[in-house]
Amino acid sequence: MRLDQINILQGDAFVVSDRQGDINPAANVPDGLFYRDMRHLSRWQLRLNGHQLEALSADNLEYDEVVFFLIEPTGTIYRNPSLSVTRRRAVATGMQERITVHNFGNTPVAFELTMIFDADFADIFEVKDQMSKTGHLYRHRRDGGITLGYSRADFRRETHIDAPGAFVTEESLTFRYELPPGQEWGIDIQIRVGVEVDAALQRRQHHPDMPYSIREWLDASPILDTDWDDLLHIYNRSLLDLAALRFYPFVGDRASLPAAGLPWFMAVFGRDSLLVSYQMLPFHPELAYTTLRALAERQAIHEDDHRDAEPGKILHELRNGERAHFGERPQSPYFGAADTTPLFLIVLDEYERWTGDTQTVQDLEPAARAALRWLETYGDPDGDGYIEYQTRNPRSGLVNQCWKDSWNSVVHPDGSLAKLPRATCEIQGYAYDARRRTARLAREVWNDPGLAERLERDAEELYRRFNTDFWLPDLGYYALALDGDKKPVTTLTSNIGHLLWSGIVPPERVDALAALLCGPRMFTGWGVRTLADGQPAYNPLEYHNGTVWPHDTAIAAAGLARYGHRDEANQLAMGLLQAGHHLRHRLPEALAGYPRKNTLVPVLYPTACSPQAWAAGAPMMLLRMMLGIDPEPDTLAVRPHLPEDLRRLALHGVRFRGARVEALAGTAAHDLDRLKPVPGARELQ
Repeated sequence: MRLDQINILQGDAFVVSDRQGDINPAANVPDGLFYRDMRHLSRWQLRLNGHQLEALSADNLEYDEVVFFLIEPTGTIYRNPSLSVTRRRAVATGMQERITVHNFGNTPVAFELTMIFDADFADIFEVKDQMSKTGHLYRHRRDGGITLGYSRADFRRETHIDAPGAFVTEESLTFRYELPPGQEWGIDIQIRVGVEVDAALQRRQHHPDMPYSIREWLDASPILDTDWDDLLHIYNRSLLDLAALRFYPFVGDRASLPAAGLPWFMAVFGRDSLLVSYQMLPFHPELAYTTLRALAERQAIHEDDHRDAEPGKILHELRNGERAHFGERPQSPYFGAADTTPLFLIVLDEYERWTGDTQTVQDLEPAARAALRWLETYGDPDGDGYIEYQTRNPRSGLVNQCWKDSWNSVVHPDGSLAKLPRATCEIQGYAYDARRRTARLAREVWNDPGLAERLERDAEELYRRFNTDFWLPDLGYYALALDGDKKPVTTLTSNIGHLLWSGIVPPERVDALAALLCGPRMFTGWGVRTLADGQPAYNPLEYHNGTVWPHDTAIAAAGLARYGHRDEANQLAMGLLQAGHHLRHRLPEALAGYPRKNTLVPVLYPTACSPQAWAAGAPMMLLRMMLGIDPEPDTLAVRPHLPEDLRRLALHGVRFRGARVEALAGTAAHDLDRLKPVPGARELQ
């Protein structure tokens, strides 16, 4: 994310521009108006009398609206401009822009206002990888507007620009006007997007434009009360970012699920949507409800090598651009993830624990049983009890199918790649947790005690074998993975935090892991490095080999708290939340892994998504951890353990089983150690 970058977004449409509001063509830069993975405007530059304007200020009004205040440059500090320009822009399925010119001079001013435009219809991956187009670009002028289009076989996209009163050329709109002193003049420009793809896919992907308003979303959110002002701002920023990233996969349904992040991942990602849904259960359980339904509906039922699909597998990614349409990337839905399927089972259980919605668990029983079969068959092709992965599509499938899915993320300490297939440690933890959780559902909801007993036996066997095969006694931590020869990959990584979160670690080994997670090799002062310092593979600017990811740190903190290491968990939480003070209270996808003592401020990873869904959800997970909120069979318990510098923390209106409850700690609690229902609580559904 550039420092001068301004973003607005709504669902699967977003706009990235500079502080003048201009969209400037540049290689490998995701500026533009994007809709469903393609760029519908690649140039959108405002000129007044042929000159670029200067920005006085620019700021978002909401996540989907921004205003720019601009002036005409005079070329000298001794003469102030008489004309100023306001651009007010909103995005939905397309873009609307209101341009207003103000004359603050004493005489009439004749001016020429020009908008220069273009649309390259680049697929988001063509932007990222600087690839060229193979289809046909066209444009048709009409009275007061123009249509820019792109076609290739049965695939077509169009951008319709409507500008009443403009003189229209193939690349510009021009308005000429004489403005009296003290007056203003304005014009509205509408940009509509047109999509022609497979009709069945279009029906599946259609959604209304944000039927659940931002005010409704905020009103439904718990109210945070704390004496730490930065935390209040981080909480509110996270809520707004998650509101902006919502998709509506079911026509006419207000329930939403989160996209992964702007700009590269404005799409449904199984892993991201599931983890964000988990993070948000005390705050917005409808995210989990929709995510589970949407992923179950798209669960693989056949083998498909190109899509890495296998019966029972939960999807990795759902794309709508040209490259996916023609199979130049794996066609959507793409299933190249080995962790989404156990995560689906984990979130299904956690959703029921928070909501008591056994009907959804019953409805999704076939999908859950299919997911279990995948764990036991396709997920474990050699029958050794571990989930391992290797793409079925060597031409364009993902090499790494864990959350660290960059090509070089599973490496030995010297940086050499681990041999395929790979069984990463955290996925085994997920599989263990998924079996234990699904056993509970089988016993309590599906009335299948035989399945419950088998899953519990399988979980215990996995626990025993994992703690033998993955533990490195000479090093005091778990191997990152077993490689294709079943040899441990001895790299020290943040994956050990996920193992704590899953509960697969014996209590006697937790102290060693806690010391590593909070020690200088792994903890930068802002968060946990994905790969520990001191190993040749470490690079503070390598995507998964040394950066700090907020969601990853939050998972490690939750794992430490699970085992009673609350002080260490708070150390990680405070470091991450203190970073928000320097980042306008928005946690990005990733930070560089430099030590805090050297940089004093957090350093952004150069191409980090911002906003990014599971980064926005990380503070929610930390709030739950600090308050010790946990659903129990008959009640929702709170066992707070606050950081030393945090004296008051409360969440009013936590969502639990159809009611609103309070979580209080510190000076807000008055020694209250249980959550109490709020009078007049509203039902969740």
